[in-house]
Amino acid sequence: MIRAPELIQRKRDGEELGGDDLRELELGYARGEVPDYQMAAFCMAVFFRGLSSAETFALTDAMIRSGETIDLGAAIGRKVVDKHSTGGVGDGTTLVVAPLAAELGMQVVKLSGRGLGHTGGTLDKLESIPGFRTEIPLTAFVEQVRDVGLAIIGQTGDLVPADKLLYGLRDVTATVDQPSLIAASIMSKKLAAGAQAIVLDVKVGNGAFMKTLEDARRLAETMIALGHEAGREVVCLLTDMDQPLGAAVGNALEVREARETIRGRGPVDFTELVLDASARLLALSDLGVDVAEGRRRAEAAVADGSADDAWRRWIEAQGGDADESALPAAPVVRQVRATRAGFVSALSAIGVGNAAVHLGAGRMTKDAAVDHAVGIVLHVKRGDLVEDGEPLADVHGRTEADAEVAVREVLAAYDVSESPPDERPVLLDVVA
Repeated sequence: MIRAPELIQRKRDGEELGGDDLRELELGYARGEVPDYQMAAFCMAVFFRGLSSAETFALTDAMIRSGETIDLGAAIGRKVVDKHSTGGVGDGTTLVVAPLAAELGMQVVKLSGRGLGHTGGTLDKLESIPGFRTEIPLTAFVEQVRDVGLAIIGQTGDLVPADKLLYGLRDVTATVDQPSLIAASIMSKKLAAGAQAIVLDVKVGNGAFMKTLEDARRLAETMIALGHEAGREVVCLLTDMDQPLGAAVGNALEVREARETIRGRGPVDFTELVLDASARLLALSDLGVDVAEGRRRAEAAVADGSADDAWRRWIEAQGGDADESALPAAPVVRQVRATRAGFVSALSAIGVGNAAVHLGAGRMTKDAAVDHAVGIVLHVKRGDLVEDGEPLADVHGRTEADAEVAVREVLAAYDVSESPPDERPVLLDVVA
């Protein structure tokens, strides 16, 4: 008998729950024996009270036990690597890193999620590509990794179904940005999918779930501990999310930007993070190279076009149309213009992210569909000098009314002043 009200009360009052109790609750939720409203109450109690290391491990273990697991290393006969981001605005890094890593000779496996709150989701971006399949049978998943070097799919009913349910519930109950819930969600997918070496991109700042370096470092250490407990290698990059990454925010717009980046024509900050994450993955692989050599090889694959070839092979292997002209486009495009001259001293990532959600690029309710065509393209970012009336961004909307609202929201996200801001690099720290 699941004692959900008792467990909610005990966590609400600050008690540490036993591993068996947490597994009982989480697995009961996956079986439909614990309703959404009780699990939402539990998540809110965790949000305020937190979870200990033992509780976090038990929750992660329960998520993994709720479905099947894959030993891809044994199935493929190679060391399998993975890369994951904690979520940011304009963060399409996986769309470039994964095919680049595959072209460099790695076997890349990834279970991805959908958008949470103001942050975009890799699956939502990939589903903007006509025909792309984010759900494929596990046998086909393994075969694709073996043949193409890469597969990215969503959580199926077979793999960590408990996390899939909880992921959607957290998105609409204001319980997303809780470190233990984030760690358990991410690592359950990584461990169940069989990756043996993992690079985690932990976002830090205004548009991230972790607002400070200290909080991000604690989250990184939690995920590393979960990985080590399961015998996996884990490296965490702490990266800037005080402003959006790159220029595009919105599903199809980010796919276009990712394709330009893999061709060597992407925004500087986005390109830098892609190359660094790829180098770290290569250093964890079975290819016997260090980070510096990994970076050199990644740059070469972009320069000679082979990374772009890998992109096309991957997209087509999962049924997608690799031609950018097939991507959906919004019917309304409106410019956001500066109202004064000066330096862009700040650009709120959460402000831009929320504007994109209001356009329809993200979800306002658990079961809502997203509009893959809408979003925002930024022309200037932090540190840039602008003139009065100069275009700051373009808003891509479904209707004139939606676009006009978003124009005001994006303008409010910009702060223009007389003095340039201090420089803030994309890569803030590395935790291993």
